[in-house]
Amino acid sequence: MLVYTVGTFDLLHVGHLDLLEYCATLGDKFVVGVASDEVVGSYKRYVPVIPLAERMRMIKALKCVDDVVSYDTLEYVSNCKELDVDIFVIGEDWGDKPHNLAVEEYLKSKGAKIVQVSYNPATSSTKIKQNVVAQSHKGKYAITEIK
Repeated sequence: MLVYTVGTFDLLHVGHLDLLEYCATLGDKFVVGVASDEVVGSYKRYVPVIPLAERMRMIKALKCVDDVVSYDTLEYVSNCKELDVDIFVIGEDWGDKPHNLAVEEYLKSKGAKIVQVSYNPATSSTKIKQNVVAQSHKGKYAITEIK
C-alpha cells in the first residue's frame, strides 16, 4: 500500500518528523509531496524560507520516507494518479476548498483511504519563525556601554 502526504515542510521540526514517521507506519511505501514556492505563495502570505530543492532533500534524507515529489499547482489529483495512492494523509486544517474536494472525490472513486491527523500543538514553522523574530529584536534597541 502506498501512502502519500503533502506539505510545505519549511523549517523542518519535530512536528513534521512525528507526522512523517506516523505516515510511514500506514503502508509499504511512503511518498511525500512538497509544495513549490509558487504554490505556497498562492495561499500563504510568505513563500518558504528554505528553497524547494533543499526542503525536498531534507525530507528525502529521513529514513521513514521512501520518495519525495514536488507539486507546482495547488491540486493533488495528478500526483495521486501518477503514484497510484492507496492512503492519502491530510492535516486537521484540510477544509473544503475545490482542490481538496477534487482529490477526495478521486480517491473515494478508486477506493483509496483518506486519513486525517492532528498537528503537534507544541511546534510549527510559524511558531519557530515568530520565535526567531522575537529573539532577533531582543536587545536591538538596548544601549550597550563599551569601556
